[in-house]
Amino acid sequence: MVNMLRYLHSYWPQLSLGILTSLTMRLLQLGPTLVVAAAIDRVIATNGNPGILAGLGLLPTTGIPAGHTALRIAILQRLIGIAIASYALLAVTRFVSRYTFHKIAQSVQHDLRRDTYDHMQQLSLGFYHNHHTGGMMSILNNDINRLESFFNTELRELIRATVLVLVVGTVMYSIDPILAAFALLPMLFIAAATAKFMQWIWPKYQQIREIVARLNTDLANNLNGIDVVKSFNRYDIEQRRISQQSAAYRDTKMQAVRSRKLFFSSLQLIIGGVFVGLLWYGGNQVITGTMTVGTFTLFFMFLRRLRDPMERVGKTANQWQKTKASAERVFGILAQEPTITSHEDGHTPIHLDGHIEFDDTTFSYEESGDPVVKNIDLEIEPGDTVGFAGPSGAGKSTLLKLISRFYDSDTGAIRIDGIDVREYDVQKLNEHVGIVEQSPYLFAGTIAENIAYGDRNLFMEVTAAKADGEELSETAARRLRKVASTAGADKFIRELADGYDTFVGEDGAKLSGGQRQRISIARALLNDPSIIIFDEATSSVDTETEELIQENIEEVCADRTALVIAHRLSTIQDADEIVVMDDGHITETGTHDELCARNGIYAQLWTTQSKGTATAHATAAD
Repeated sequence: MVNMLRYLHSYWPQLSLGILTSLTMRLLQLGPTLVVAAAIDRVIATNGNPGILAGLGLLPTTGIPAGHTALRIAILQRLIGIAIASYALLAVTRFVSRYTFHKIAQSVQHDLRRDTYDHMQQLSLGFYHNHHTGGMMSILNNDINRLESFFNTELRELIRATVLVLVVGTVMYSIDPILAAFALLPMLFIAAATAKFMQWIWPKYQQIREIVARLNTDLANNLNGIDVVKSFNRYDIEQRRISQQSAAYRDTKMQAVRSRKLFFSSLQLIIGGVFVGLLWYGGNQVITGTMTVGTFTLFFMFLRRLRDPMERVGKTANQWQKTKASAERVFGILAQEPTITSHEDGHTPIHLDGHIEFDDTTFSYEESGDPVVKNIDLEIEPGDTVGFAGPSGAGKSTLLKLISRFYDSDTGAIRIDGIDVREYDVQKLNEHVGIVEQSPYLFAGTIAENIAYGDRNLFMEVTAAKADGEELSETAARRLRKVASTAGADKFIRELADGYDTFVGEDGAKLSGGQRQRISIARALLNDPSIIIFDEATSSVDTETEELIQENIEEVCADRTALVIAHRLSTIQDADEIVVMDDGHITETGTHDELCARNGIYAQLWTTQSKGTATAHATAAD
């Protein structure tokens, strides 16, 4: 609750206006009730209780002499005028109050979603390895929407109920303390029962949120991996898994619904008891002449007004428990601290020479886990192209991820241009390091948008032109074509029906592996990085595409430090140096010819791949 109030604090002027108009609205809602009571006691009965309106100077305090029909009509007309004024002001204050609270709720929702998403982006990769995409989407959408609903509806209704109980209770007590006790004391019991209900229902709602998160995760996994589901014909298995999750949600939700309905039904019994008690006591007072009919009517109309606050206590408690579960998830994310942060006075270079040094570097993904990278000592000169080879799981990709500080080494140091990477500003460091991954991710947009993503200003220009339905400037289009040409992508892009405006689909599903790879190379090049990393960039493409990408890589690597992880060793055989890794260690370094002559791991891998390639060519020839 404290965290949510902190978000409300910045909107205190609007909140004050909302509370003030809400208070005024609740007071004005009493006007018609007081008018009816006054009409009974002052117009119909003529000499009844003067009432609150007389005390406020709106009606005469003296009785009406018998036979003064004109005066009775004049008082009735005045009461009608008071009612009209009450309804008119009520309409204005209701609009201002509800609009203000709705605007505050939408603003808080926006602030929460923006802050939560921004904070998620700042969190380290380790966080994403431990959290499912479906669960995070549920937080950004469902949970934050629930908080918005609570701000907009329940907070406003809670203020309404509180004001109404205080005002109505005060008026009732001033007229008849005993009758007021009949109406108000049960609310103490309702408050106690509600507190107990909140404690009991909380675990149910927490369990529901957990089931929803798992269900969202399974749905996201299945929809994202629909091609795998189809290829293995696993419709029945996935249907059963989703059905089980959905059934668990249904059953748990129904348990909570059953408890909630039972609780609210109990409240109705209490409200009914109050009605019967008020009818018995008030009726006796009217019969004995100690209470006027107008006052009795006023109490019953006030009791009708109190019915909503009595029920609201339970409803708000129920909604608060749901909101509390969502709030814990949202603010739980905001409480997470990134493990990778920039140095206080982080180094922000304009350019990097690209000199890289690993000094006794060791890293493990888990604090108590076995190291994935072990005691690495390696120096890479500026402008060199260095290949990395070795069996799967040797630690190659992990080692190079340490350069961009996706993770921090456990021991030792990594220096770029003589400066420890931990002393750089992380964002500025990443701007100088380009990465092309084995399975590059493409956003669901156009080819132009995906390439332009490599440069902040160009990306904003491309997206703005698309939103406005305008042609891209010649300068921007030339930059896209130039970088795409360097990556070997311009030719196939131009052959597409929509060219650079071709929509690539979810994760580039409408393009081939080689096309996606070349677009990702163009994206990485657009920022003109001083260091570029190719993480098995050709492992998932055919031989022809591999040869084309390899030619592009050689051109791309000119005049910049390039680190190339290769599954196919032909990709790195011309590298200035090849680093061979196994089980987290560097086992060999040297050129292609030097390593082949040593008959070590590299030579064995080369021989195996060469035989496989020869066999494939022979089969193709046959």
